[in-house]
Amino acid sequence: MTLPLQQPVAIFLLVLIMILLTPVLLRRLGIPHIVGMILAGIVVGPHGFGLLARDSSFEIFGQVGILYLMFLAGVEIDMLGLQRNWKSGVKFGLLSFLLPVAGGLLVSRYLMDCSWLTSALIASMLGSHTLISYPIVARFGLTASRASVIAVCGTIVAVLLALVLLAAVVGVQTSGNFRVADLLRLGLWTVIYAAGIWWSFGWMTRRFFRQFSDRVTQFIFILAEVLLASLLAQLIGLEAILGAFYAGLVLNRFVPSRSGLMSRLEFVGNAIFIPYFLIGVGMLMDVTVIFRSWDVIRLALLMSLTALICKWIAAMVATRQFHLQRYDRQLIFGLTSGKAAATIAATIIGYRCGLISEDVMNGAVIMILICCAVASVVTEKAAKILRLDIARQRMERDGGGGRAKMARQLVAVANPLTAEGIMRVALYMRHPANTHHITGLFIKTGDDATIASMGHTALKSITQVALSVDVKVDEIERYDVNIVAGLTNAMKEHNCSEIILGLHRKSNIVDTFLGSMLEQLLRTTNKMVMMSRIFVPVNTLRRQVIIVPAKAEYETGFSLWLTRVCMLSQQVGSRMLFIAYPETIRYIQGAINTMGFELRIKFLALEAWDDIITASADITDDDLLTVICARKTSVSYSSDLEMLPSYLSRYFARHNLMIVYPEQFGPEAELPTPIDPLSTSIASSPGGWSWHKLFHR
Repeated sequence: MTLPLQQPVAIFLLVLIMILLTPVLLRRLGIPHIVGMILAGIVVGPHGFGLLARDSSFEIFGQVGILYLMFLAGVEIDMLGLQRNWKSGVKFGLLSFLLPVAGGLLVSRYLMDCSWLTSALIASMLGSHTLISYPIVARFGLTASRASVIAVCGTIVAVLLALVLLAAVVGVQTSGNFRVADLLRLGLWTVIYAAGIWWSFGWMTRRFFRQFSDRVTQFIFILAEVLLASLLAQLIGLEAILGAFYAGLVLNRFVPSRSGLMSRLEFVGNAIFIPYFLIGVGMLMDVTVIFRSWDVIRLALLMSLTALICKWIAAMVATRQFHLQRYDRQLIFGLTSGKAAATIAATIIGYRCGLISEDVMNGAVIMILICCAVASVVTEKAAKILRLDIARQRMERDGGGGRAKMARQLVAVANPLTAEGIMRVALYMRHPANTHHITGLFIKTGDDATIASMGHTALKSITQVALSVDVKVDEIERYDVNIVAGLTNAMKEHNCSEIILGLHRKSNIVDTFLGSMLEQLLRTTNKMVMMSRIFVPVNTLRRQVIIVPAKAEYETGFSLWLTRVCMLSQQVGSRMLFIAYPETIRYIQGAINTMGFELRIKFLALEAWDDIITASADITDDDLLTVICARKTSVSYSSDLEMLPSYLSRYFARHNLMIVYPEQFGPEAELPTPIDPLSTSIASSPGGWSWHKLFHR
């Protein structure tokens, strides 16, 4: 064993030990794990105990790590929030760039005795920043907050401008002038790049996901797209981190936050790539220069104070301008005060071009360490307070009910081919704070071994889907006299509040579209019943079209089904089109505003129920048609709904469809008995219903 370590196994083992133990040891001291990773890199690196050399593995994994960090920032951002706040983000980005640049020019020129060209280079280092503390924001679930969106958008603007300033400085240093034509050429290539990536990546990803459902294959495909976008950005003269962030924005709608794919992306990034990047940053730093030269300390303090003060002023001005709160200001400052990728690049380029001395370079490295430490500490403190504030507001809005008010979902399956899709719909409609287990149900009404095997496989399938997003499933296989009895008994036994199941598959010419079993199910339970039939992966849907009957707002379960369909669209990033009567539309708008959803919503007013035929004529394979129905005894039921199954069967037999029967209060009806003729026909008998036929779709 020689130092630095040369054996690949020993190197990787030491890195894993640091990733494992550093957060555990430093948590007791109140040091954020991000700072801990950088400190660990300093200790084991060539300027510390020399256990590891910063070889090609750290170069590769570190580069992928910063790209991964920027990609996660793009893929986790709230796209609707970005659309609403991009102007604020651009304004803040300009402010967050110009203030440090102005301060850097003055401090470098008059306090550090640098030339104007060197001062401009140092100013570009101070003007840029890296989202080094973004994993903290993601861990606290604040990526969709307005402050976070503004900070992320401002980061891209600041980095882009800093790179332009750096290119101008290097151009003047190498050729004596900066050509405007180069800047115009870069702008043209940037426009072509943005349009090409947006169209091609969206087209490829949608078709790839519909052809390949394997989890590993999808993960590799997404990672390949991120690296391709980063490489193309470098080829046209941009920084790779900009390409990774843009790839995240493009792929945002295909990676729902509560999906197995997102869990795998976050896991791999937080477990391997991002820690490798942070350790690599630490290995660059030589803190011993502090003890060798007072001038290095002076330069590091000047640059650090200038950068931090200017970033703080920018955050303070932005919060006042955009009417944000105190801890929003701290969150913005924490996100935008860290320095790594662009600053390191500018430092290395400046040193190689002879623009900065070794003392300035060492001072810049110390500045990076100081800024990263400040960014991590401030971000974690602000994120904790904001998270507690959100939880308190949620409890007040829910009346203090908390967990007890969350849905208890029952997912009934039998066919392995459709079970996964049904479970994904249930997960996307689930509140993110819901910690109740999902009840997975398969009912056997006979001794058919084939059907029993299929049902068992279907239960295992939905369990795997739920576990990928850390949701537990209580698997239940039960015998019962018929399907309805099994469903209602399971709901009562497990205190379930809603049923999600597959849409009935018409088995013969006399069979109805929804099946004769549904009417009895609706009579025996007042809970919400949702039936889905989706032929494509749910995360590739472009739009959800919701047809709402008259007087639906007077139903007891109005807000519940509205919450579910909004949750679904929010998760998959789809647009929403409500087709309803004008009176109902006003209630829908008010309810959505009260719930706090931010969605892309359009409304189409009906004059008569027959208008839905023309209104829904443009529904495509990329849409989900959601129909809100009503029980015959409910306020919103009318004779118009009697023709709806026939209309759906005729025109939407091959379209994605979800049918919802809202919850109703009132005593539940008695369960059918085995001697009930209708009950007997539902049981598995020759020519009658079977579980396999009922839930095949």
